[in-house]
Amino acid sequence: MRRGRQSGLTLIEVLIAVTLVSLLSGGMLFALRAAVSALESSERRIGSLRRASGAQRILQQQIAGFLPVMARCGGSPVEQGGPPVMFFQGLPGVARFVTAYSIQGGARGRPQVVELFVAPRPEGGVRLLVNEIPYTGPAGAGFLCRPPAPDPATGGFMPVFPPPLPGPRSFVLADRLAYCRFLYLEDDMVYRQEWAPAWKRMDLWPAAIRIEMASLDPSPGSPAAVTVTGRIRQNRLPGEMYEP
Repeated sequence: MRRGRQSGLTLIEVLIAVTLVSLLSGGMLFALRAAVSALESSERRIGSLRRASGAQRILQQQIAGFLPVMARCGGSPVEQGGPPVMFFQGLPGVARFVTAYSIQGGARGRPQVVELFVAPRPEGGVRLLVNEIPYTGPAGAGFLCRPPAPDPATGGFMPVFPPPLPGPRSFVLADRLAYCRFLYLEDDMVYRQEWAPAWKRMDLWPAAIRIEMASLDPSPGSPAAVTVTGRIRQNRLPGEMYEP
């Protein structure tokens, strides 16, 4: 009898099978890496959008909680300041006022003196920061300013404030910005309605504050910084007393 042929694989067939398995494994690994990279990119973008939305909400709440505070600027614990003046500073890179909204306590927190200001980044560009100082009343607010004097930045006769400084308790509202500037709406309800880069009046509160920002890296994967406009709803002039 003839011995039957034994089935088996040749060396070439084994090499082809190993090559196909390697190609399939490499393709699966590449697809897995691409999926992980896309997931990480999506998470970063979602995180950036959440931070931008949170910063926008904080700015709008702070401006909406604006309090028309009159302060005795130039005061100290042992000396009373001058006559009450409107506690407000409006410059292209600084906005300082009192608000009923605080970052830590929200709308239920105690009133705060907020310092919104633009600071340079060591890596280039600027960032938007905010300092919060507990508001203790007109006398306490008077510790933070000096009596009105000619202001070269605005060209008007305004209270004098020290420059805001970043510190360990400063909160970063927006980072990696090409620019950030403030505008103030002058609306006397009769003759004038105009946006100005600096607030020059002591007989009228601004009607709104606008914060314009642009991202330092306007790539498709980077969300563009938004412009925030907050209304200040006041129907009293500075110093006008409420009737009992």
